[in-house]
Amino acid sequence: MSGPAFARQEATLAGLRRKARLRMLLPRQGADFASNDYLGLADAPRLKAAVAAAMERGVPVGAGGSRLLRGNHAEHEALEEEAASFFGTGKALYFGSGYAANVALFSTLPQRGDLVVHDALIHASAHEGIAAGKADALAVRHNDADAFDDAIRNWRRAGGRGRPWIAVESLYSMDGDRAPLAALAKIAVRHDGVLVVDEAHATGILGPDGRGLAAGLAGCANLLTLHTCGKALGLSGALVGLPAVLADYLVNRARNFIYSTAPSPLVAAGVREALRMLADEPERRVRLADLTDLAGACLRARLGRDASGSQILPVGIGDNARALAIAARMREEGFDIRAIRPPTVPEGTARLRISITLNVDEGQIADMFERLAVAMAQER
Repeated sequence: MSGPAFARQEATLAGLRRKARLRMLLPRQGADFASNDYLGLADAPRLKAAVAAAMERGVPVGAGGSRLLRGNHAEHEALEEEAASFFGTGKALYFGSGYAANVALFSTLPQRGDLVVHDALIHASAHEGIAAGKADALAVRHNDADAFDDAIRNWRRAGGRGRPWIAVESLYSMDGDRAPLAALAKIAVRHDGVLVVDEAHATGILGPDGRGLAAGLAGCANLLTLHTCGKALGLSGALVGLPAVLADYLVNRARNFIYSTAPSPLVAAGVREALRMLADEPERRVRLADLTDLAGACLRARLGRDASGSQILPVGIGDNARALAIAARMREEGFDIRAIRPPTVPEGTARLRISITLNVDEGQIADMFERLAVAMAQER
């Protein structure tokens, strides 16, 4: 090995910097237009009180081991039981993060000879799990139900004998648009397949009591859902809803479940309270919907752009450096907005990802869009 230590890594970072793709950790700065704390639960007094009460009754901060050793706590099991009831699934399994849950699911459940047909814009964690698994995989056009159907038919014609798995997000994290779940559920049934719906950005917000967009698919027998706890629920971790036999299979075969320290029992207690808050406090969803409508109207009036129809409002910029410059300027003016660049989004589609949460009010939203219009006009 010759040259300076870690020269390859230094060269890679230099290349990212030249392309305006270098990632950096930035502090929170200004009004929240960047987080996924959509319902404002992360700092909610009721959630803090529930966690404090759990500590008082002796719930530990750490698990002390994997779930298969001494790390399995009563709070984990209570959360899974309550989540299965809340989301209407056979069982629920709690993971430390949505990323870990997706990797476990896709690397473990689809078998050799199966086919995973996934939306082209599916989350990076699903890609990671698919790559680690044994099934074949195929990406299809974003939100094109016919493309999923055609891919499975072509696979069967070519001799595919296994089970097809359809992988989508119900609400896409970078575009804010919805998947055609009803059509995809019919395709899954038609081909004896499994529909896997990542509800990360819909959980807590959409569907009855915030149960997600897949809550309307009660008649779909082969349905798996993933509900992250670190976004609208305000905490961390993820819950996979699935039939009992598949939950048992993950416990026995998912390596990142078997060999990871269990999530904090204290956090599990907090998630239980967050689920109760979804049912008890529907006004949070109503308030968020009103703010989302206002933000969409401001986006159209100030920037001439169509809104996504959700709390995620992408503002396309295209050029990486310009997206960074506009985001930096907005933070200087008191609005925490972040630039999203490739490879998180496709090449040439750098954007500002504006997130509407209960951490801002009407005045801040209107003021932000006024200043954003000026910044976009001047940063060319």
